[in-house]
Amino acid sequence: MKNRAVTAADIGTAVRKKRKEDGLTLAEAAALCGVGYRFMSDLENGKETVQVGKVLKVLAGLGLDMTIEPRKWPDE
Repeated sequence: MKNRAVTAADIGTAVRKKRKEDGLTLAEAAALCGVGYRFMSDLENGKETVQVGKVLKVLAGLGLDMTIEPRKWPDE
């Protein structure tokens, strides 16, 4: 699964998709990742003010990686 994330909603969608693929409820995923239910819900719903450190914790807990690389512009 490789997704391009441009918005907070894109990250939330990827997290929700992985959680559901793993057969986890929101509460189970939150507990597994060491975050609260409300945070997990906010993340999946694309809340833009979630804490980056906790987002990284969730990604790691669900076995997702985030890669940052230079953008390729159309004329390249």
